[in-house]
Amino acid sequence: MVKIGIVGTRGLSALKGLQMREDVKIAAMCDLNEEHLKEAADKIGDVKTFRVYEDMLESDIDAVIIATPMQCHVPQAITAMEAGKHVMSEVTAGVSMDELFWLCETVEKYKKIYMYAENYIYTPQVQLVKEMVKAGIFGTPYYAEGMYLHNIGDLLTYPDGKTSWRSFWQCGTRGNFYPTHSIGPVMQWFPNDRITEISCFSAGPRHSYGVKQDSGTTTMCRTDKGNLLEIRTDCMSPRPHCMDNYLLQGTEGIFQSAQYGKGNLAGDVDRVSLTKNKNEKGEMDWEDLMNYKHLLPEKYRNATPEQINAGHGGGDFFIVDDFIDAILKNEQPELDVYKACEWTAVGLLSNLSVTNGGKTMEVPNFRPNMPLEEKKIKL
Repeated sequence: MVKIGIVGTRGLSALKGLQMREDVKIAAMCDLNEEHLKEAADKIGDVKTFRVYEDMLESDIDAVIIATPMQCHVPQAITAMEAGKHVMSEVTAGVSMDELFWLCETVEKYKKIYMYAENYIYTPQVQLVKEMVKAGIFGTPYYAEGMYLHNIGDLLTYPDGKTSWRSFWQCGTRGNFYPTHSIGPVMQWFPNDRITEISCFSAGPRHSYGVKQDSGTTTMCRTDKGNLLEIRTDCMSPRPHCMDNYLLQGTEGIFQSAQYGKGNLAGDVDRVSLTKNKNEKGEMDWEDLMNYKHLLPEKYRNATPEQINAGHGGGDFFIVDDFIDAILKNEQPELDVYKACEWTAVGLLSNLSVTNGGKTMEVPNFRPNMPLEEKKIKL
């Protein structure tokens, strides 16, 4: 039985996935807000509650799911691994480049499982495109786009009027503070690539929120294979929420995700267009991505209604499933500390890039036992 402790009441996004595993027990929950903690505990049932994180780590748990504000992720992950606990951390992995290096060093020192909770990767659409890439259906991919468009102006203060942490650690800085929901899925389609350099551009702040965050940033990423990725985040502009917006271009076809799945223009679908399906005039046209659903991994094709309803089309179940399996097998998961740090670094370095006129920044090669001389950021 794997005993889990959750820190941060937002960690309930993993609740349904955890409860579906018979070999898992949610044994502890921690949050500073007593009211939120009680509400969360009532949903879980038989669970010990803590207000002090270190006290929870001294309890009988095997692993921690970290779902606190992003500036807490690395300190809490390090403390958990020092206490002998495995870790699954919400995004982003950290809030500074030094934190990312510390995180890698701690995983290597204590040899505990570390998994990055980038759940967008586990959505059926992303997994299906990944399988189509593997099958060569798009030819050779060379360009992709990922966008996260979500106005969070109403989250800059708490309901009681106090300033939210988001006013500082997210919107109190420039650049792409939240890149991994875009990068993670896109990098699934370039599985052997590593991001080596980025440049970030923006039109600056065009809003009245009184924070530094740009009204949208576009970060161009180049990989070691010469492929190009365009990552856009906009959390300040007035617009409907668009959870995911992706594009993949290959030599033999293109994938374009649905952009208007909700609201008055509901009905848009994920689509592909392939050269092999040109009409008699030699023209390409769109077809539904789900025409290829037979290529989905078996666990997605056979997902139960309960698994699908866990969230994100089943993604919130499958990510928890992988974390528990990694613990039981004592093997680092696919979404390990090095991927977490590479994808997070894109956002952190975008701050330096955009404030220096789009200057190209090198992304460190996060890997085991990085030499000290590579843990330096140069303009």
